[in-house]
Amino acid sequence: MKLLRSFFFFLSVIFGNTAYSQSSNVVQEVRVQSKKLEKAVDTKDESAQADSYYNIGETFFKDGNFRKSEEYYTKAKTIYEKLNDRSNIEKTSRKLAQSQEKQNKISPAISNYGRAAEVSAPKSRALNSNDVARLSVSSPEAKEEAIQSNIKLNEKENDNGALATSYSQMAEVNIQQNDIPKAEANLTSAYKISKKEAPQQALEINQKLTDFYVDNRKFDKAIEAKKNILKESFVKESSKKQVEQIQELADIYIKKNDPEEAIGLLKKSYGIALEKGHTLEAQKSVKKLDSLYSVSENTDASVKLYRDFLGKLPELVAKDKSLVDEKVLEDTEQRISQLEKEKELKDELIRKKNVFNYGLIAALIILTALIIFIFRTLKKVQVKNKKIALQSLRREMNPHFIFNSLNSVNHFIATNNELEANQYLTRFSKLMRGVMENSTEDFIPFQQELDLLQNYLALEKTRFADKFDYEIDVDESLNIQSLKVPGMLVQPFLENAIWHGLRYRTTKGFLTLRFEKENKQLKITIEDNGIGIEESKKQKTEHQKARKGRGMKNTLERIALLNDLYHQEIQCNITDKKNAQGVAVEITYKLVNK
Repeated sequence: MKLLRSFFFFLSVIFGNTAYSQSSNVVQEVRVQSKKLEKAVDTKDESAQADSYYNIGETFFKDGNFRKSEEYYTKAKTIYEKLNDRSNIEKTSRKLAQSQEKQNKISPAISNYGRAAEVSAPKSRALNSNDVARLSVSSPEAKEEAIQSNIKLNEKENDNGALATSYSQMAEVNIQQNDIPKAEANLTSAYKISKKEAPQQALEINQKLTDFYVDNRKFDKAIEAKKNILKESFVKESSKKQVEQIQELADIYIKKNDPEEAIGLLKKSYGIALEKGHTLEAQKSVKKLDSLYSVSENTDASVKLYRDFLGKLPELVAKDKSLVDEKVLEDTEQRISQLEKEKELKDELIRKKNVFNYGLIAALIILTALIIFIFRTLKKVQVKNKKIALQSLRREMNPHFIFNSLNSVNHFIATNNELEANQYLTRFSKLMRGVMENSTEDFIPFQQELDLLQNYLALEKTRFADKFDYEIDVDESLNIQSLKVPGMLVQPFLENAIWHGLRYRTTKGFLTLRFEKENKQLKITIEDNGIGIEESKKQKTEHQKARKGRGMKNTLERIALLNDLYHQEIQCNITDKKNAQGVAVEITYKLVNK
């Protein structure tokens, strides 16, 4: 069960919006099936589990990801075998064999076609047996006979997808027999059938057809075939497929020894990839263009191209919701560095004619690169230091509070009030544990922060029972489950209100802590009716004046760091009340949700 739950988590990570390269339809379908699979596991419905595995495999198969489809078909087949579900064993074994055949895993494919034939009905048995024969025999004539039999069966069943596959297989045999006209006719038939219902299959067959033309040096026909598929709606509707097909068309022109046309097409594919946010496709176009520029020794064009790509890469990655790939940036930077070294060698030869001018240019380039490197390094160090400082400040708790808390426990024990001592110590340890557990996070769930503050005020209320009462008011419109706030940011203000205001009153005071939603900000108000800031300063002893308090200073430093690192715009105002005794503290900052 734990392994399966880990699998569900793995699926949610793999098929999330940030880091998966498959189409959104594939991701959506697999996520739907993963939810069904989780439900099937909870209800111990093995048949439903196998169905979900099969559907995931089918999704990957239709998208052309045969390695992943094989993985899930195998899982589905294992369960169907356990349940002895013969119809599903036949269906899954055949699809598994097709996935393996696509990967050129002939031996396991033969085995699975054979297993499908063992458990299938007479019609399907003939289909699977023909595929076993097709893969097992070496004679082209025997292969042709098996495929022709399947063509008749597929035509009878009106299975266009299987029929297109059979025509494609027949073309392979024709190529083996060196029967060029028949191979061309069968590939053309396969393409016409598949493009109506199976776009991915049509793309594969089109690629096979163009490869066939290229191998036979019929470049114009290969170009025509590739241009035809670019006109198909399923290519036009997918910018990613459009880019890939344009790149393949460029490859044909390269093989035709027409680099100018290839460069134009690759620039076009690069432009579409940039516009639509396809990082890997843009990188592929850049590499192909770089290869063509290298052949013509156009180093400057390569440097300009890579600089353009690197400059647009952050925006490109931001557009590409399926990709966060730091490796692309690393490879690009390494390639730029290599190109600049090549350019330096070339400049060295020219520098003999004009040493001063080119020496100055080289020095400026090196200086600029060094300045950029130093600036980036310092920036990274500054950010890291700020995060370390913020973490250090989070972990600090007013030693004055800890000292007095332990004194209170000692007082309860000394007066034989073991129950109060035990309750106080329990609350104190719970508060300290909460502070330590949350010390690694800059923001914690609002509910956890609220619990810590309630626990803290309960401790202080126990210590100064006759000095003050308090209330905590939370706006009902605040989502306390999803809202996040800086941990223990409010506590030092509460401590100041109690220790420097309320405890000096001759009568019982009152402390209010209020959380409100104001526009898109969280407003926190702390009010007390203590003696006030000015009166508190007057009553401080010389020792208290000499001692520097850390709680408030740490809090203000934390606010400055949070504003700097996370652009929170936290504001804090502390003032004596105008028309009443006491102090009012108001803190506002942006709402942060999970």
